Amino acid sequence: MDDLLSPGFLLALGQIIWINALLSGDNAVVIALACRGLPDNQKKIGILAGAAAAVLLRIIFTALIVVLLGVPYLKVIGAAALLWIAVDLLKPKSEDNAEIAESSSLLKAVGTIALADIIMSLDNVIAIAGAAHGDWRLIILGLLISVPLIVAGSALILKIIERFPAVVWLGAALLGFVAGEMLMSDAAVLERLGEPFVHHWERPVAILAAIAVVGIGFFLVRRHRRKDSAGT
Repeated sequence: MDDLLSPGFLLALGQIIWINALLSGDNAVVIALACRGLPDNQKKIGILAGAAAAVLLRIIFTALIVVLLGVPYLKVIGAAALLWIAVDLLKPKSEDNAEIAESSSLLKAVGTIALADIIMSLDNVIAIAGAAHGDWRLIILGLLISVPLIVAGSALILKIIERFPAVVWLGAALLGFVAGEMLMSDAAVLERLGEPFVHHWERPVAILAAIAVVGIGFFLVRRHRRKDSAGT
């Protein structure tokens, strides 16, 4: 197990924070919308309580996913889901946004935030479980740092992403890389292919998965642009 200040641990922690920031934009919006109807003196409390509930729920759900990923073939399914999430991150987004009801009650606002976070955080949970490689310190530290950071700085994060689109593409490539590693570390894959083979090919498969995500994303963006030009 890496030391807390070792380059390997810090790199993995950075990956988790980055992944969570990319995948949690909608969650930050939900928190803001759910709290917009609260009195001014309760808005900050609602946002902080909602963020705390989000951290706790994600730790619980990530723990469950990590335990389940020990079952043969579930990492294969998780890797496929993560590849889909990575490609979806690069797809041109629709302008339609789901309406989140504002709440005049602090308790109701926190409940809305917690429920929405459960529904919307499956992608985060799978990605974090894969990037952490079962290290509970990474899971807990990553979530404790990143969720409040997202809530406090969601507007800044969105501006950075809009100004530097490469951040999203690099993030999607990272998700593809994590998916490749997850696939090769599945118990059934290890048993069928053997540990020496998996150890040799794990990194190349992860790199190929990252390249595939970027390639599919590039194709989808180009197709979207062609449709737009044909419609004008």
